[in-house]
Amino acid sequence: MKKSEKKSLFRIITAAVLLIACHFIPLEGIPRLIMYLVPYLIVGYDVLLKAIKGIFKGQVFDESFLMALATAGAFVIGEYPEAVFVMLFFQVGELFEHIAVGKSRKSIAELMDIRPDYANLETEGGLSEVDPQDVSVGSVIVVKPGERVPIDGEVIEGESSVDTAALTGESLPRSVHPGDAIISGCVNMTGSIRVRTTKNFGDSTVSKILDLVENSAANKSKSESFITRFARWYTPAVVIGAVLLALIPPLFDGEWYKWIHQALTFLVISCPCALVLSVPLTFFGGIGGASRKGILVKGSSYLEELAAAETVLFDKTGTLTKGSFSVSHIAPESVSGESLLDRAAHAECDSSHPIARSIHKAYGKSLDRGRVESVEEHSGRGVSAIVDGALVRAGNALMMEENGISCAKVSSHGTVVHVSEEDRYLGHIVISDEVKPEAASVVSELKARNIRTVMLTGDRAAVGEAVAAELGLDAVYSELLPADKVGKVEEELSRRSKKGRTVFVGDGINDAPVLARADLGVAMGALGSDAAIEAADVVLMDDDLTKLTAAIDISRRTNRIAKENIGFALAVKAAVLVLGVLGVATMWEAVFADVGVLVLCVLNAMRALKT
Repeated sequence: MKKSEKKSLFRIITAAVLLIACHFIPLEGIPRLIMYLVPYLIVGYDVLLKAIKGIFKGQVFDESFLMALATAGAFVIGEYPEAVFVMLFFQVGELFEHIAVGKSRKSIAELMDIRPDYANLETEGGLSEVDPQDVSVGSVIVVKPGERVPIDGEVIEGESSVDTAALTGESLPRSVHPGDAIISGCVNMTGSIRVRTTKNFGDSTVSKILDLVENSAANKSKSESFITRFARWYTPAVVIGAVLLALIPPLFDGEWYKWIHQALTFLVISCPCALVLSVPLTFFGGIGGASRKGILVKGSSYLEELAAAETVLFDKTGTLTKGSFSVSHIAPESVSGESLLDRAAHAECDSSHPIARSIHKAYGKSLDRGRVESVEEHSGRGVSAIVDGALVRAGNALMMEENGISCAKVSSHGTVVHVSEEDRYLGHIVISDEVKPEAASVVSELKARNIRTVMLTGDRAAVGEAVAAELGLDAVYSELLPADKVGKVEEELSRRSKKGRTVFVGDGINDAPVLARADLGVAMGALGSDAAIEAADVVLMDDDLTKLTAAIDISRRTNRIAKENIGFALAVKAAVLVLGVLGVATMWEAVFADVGVLVLCVLNAMRALKT
């Protein structure tokens, strides 16, 4: 418990003890008034000050003003114990709310701890401890055991294990070796490593994630926006209603005390703090709980949208499959297998695509870039390059057909790379990608939640259909160029119901246009991927596909809790307001309708933190 919360608790206990003591002290008149003013001011002075400041700032109609007006009015009509009790329990509700917010902020704060304090920069005079923002791209930094990696880079010396739990929620450490990329925010656990920076601090993973989390509150959910608009009109309306209730009925029956008392009761009942505080707290808790699992949600509006997921569109490579391709078959036609691999590997020498890397690995020799020039990538088709003075193409059947080259028809379920030199067909290479072990169960779980599953892939129809059949997907669209994927997303958007949402899940590397076009973009395996963090609305920080269903469950749970709070608060307040107007509800029922509902709603909202 924070110091401020302990102080509030002390004031509440002190005021409660004095209130009980006042009940047994037989004083009347002014002494009795002063006796009850002491616990009232001890527990409620800050509410009174806030109400007075609000009046001077023109922000009159808030919960502090309502509580100050109602309790001051209770003193005017001689209901001293009720005035103190109402303020006392209002502060109890405020304390519960502060504790709940504190717990939610703690989970966010744990993530915010990834911010590095310094970087060990290598200089001519040795190591110098500097601000990470002062380190330029290409500098060499040293990360010692126990230190946090300050900037994205590449390990150039040393081996170690790094803890990425704050970023991914994954408890197992990862090993890094020379040549491996390393991202900021993770903790070096064992050996010292030298890292050459590849980004400025402002462009590093840690900086982008922190910016994402810090600004998540800006994107309000529809529920929060509704409550904000509701409170803006509701509070002035109930104040006017209370004034009318205090003034009009007594003109007919002359019972001014009775109607003023009922008007004050009406004010206490109508205080909207249960709604105003509990709904944003619920979404804040949901975002905080998700962050602990390595699921970053850019705002409560996206958490609300995810709960309405009706269709999930998956990219194939790197999302449903491991993306770790390997050459499974080489079929030369007019050259040897070694020559076929040589031409394909050199044509793909500048590519970092998983398919290109698998060809490089199968080739098994150092690439001689002096033999290669005029490398050109053809989106959705393949690559071409001048190798040893001859034009070599490596790509799919469409690329061969467009250049008038007849290629073999292959029935393999793997990805087929056809290779040609000038106008001569050299043969093809089959590259296989393994389906992720958890993919089938995730698809099954989505179906159990009444969510349609669709796969979009640029791969051949045979490959796409084989993967779809293995996973039990509802539909598959194959042989899609990047622009075609956007078109298929448009089709799926037109199919969904009015309240349903279409979600696209991709690896975040080359799916930015599709992530942006879907109702909701989810990037997975996005640790260190700028494109994912920028384009997606929800970021799953590692390759664990099960976090998608976890994110959906968190969003649905959070929305359910928010709706429970809205429905419960409005129902109780409406019922007690009617009873208050009729004179059935006293100030004690009003206390329950205000503070009791607040406490119950806040306690319910705290459930959103549990994931």
